[in-house]
Amino acid sequence: MSLQRTYSYTKTGGPPLPTPPARALPASPPPRVKELPKEPIKLAENRKDREKFDSLADLYSIIYATERLEKAYIKDAINATDYANACNKLIAKFKTIRPLVIQDVPDVEAFMREYKIDLPAAKNRLLKIGVPATVEHGGQTDFNQRLIAQTTQHFITAMDSLKLDMHSVDQIQPLLNDLVDSLNKVPIKDFDQKNKLKQWLVTLNQMKASDELDDQQTRQLMFDLDGAYAQFHKSLAD
Repeated sequence: MSLQRTYSYTKTGGPPLPTPPARALPASPPPRVKELPKEPIKLAENRKDREKFDSLADLYSIIYATERLEKAYIKDAINATDYANACNKLIAKFKTIRPLVIQDVPDVEAFMREYKIDLPAAKNRLLKIGVPATVEHGGQTDFNQRLIAQTTQHFITAMDSLKLDMHSVDQIQPLLNDLVDSLNKVPIKDFDQKNKLKQWLVTLNQMKASDELDDQQTRQLMFDLDGAYAQFHKSLAD
């Protein structure tokens, strides 16, 4: 910034002398900003709370993903087969997460109202209908298709439960029982892996409710479930 030079005259009438420029006032120091904490703020103080928040986040993500899927199907942005497969997986995951959050979220619909989760298509599909729209409206077929969709959900629920470290007999046996019961209703030929699942039911029924599968048993059950799931879909295609 340029300073304008001013002049003053001496008493003797001599040449004008330049007036020294005015001194600029020292700048005021910037306001002090309160230092932020160096460590991140923790939402949870212990493992139990962390698992709680993780489960609630999983619940929300399933609801949100279902809403997106429903809208994509309505807009013909996804074909019926891909929609049905994705929807069955989301419904199965929703059924898997429910027992994990039941203490904090006894009513999912009330949970959605409280946190203003306005996702009506997901609420309808997950809480009221429970099967994909292709099955609900007979878009792909009839009663048999509903059984196939429900069996697919039972497979996914059982496998997801093992992945979530649910290893006790009273957690696994009901899921496996529902799966085998649903498999028996689907009009397809028996296959080897289905018989293995029946044998697992016999094994679990001989154990106490509080007993847990060890790592080797859990790994084998997951392997048998995965094999049965693949054979189930292969049998449908035959």
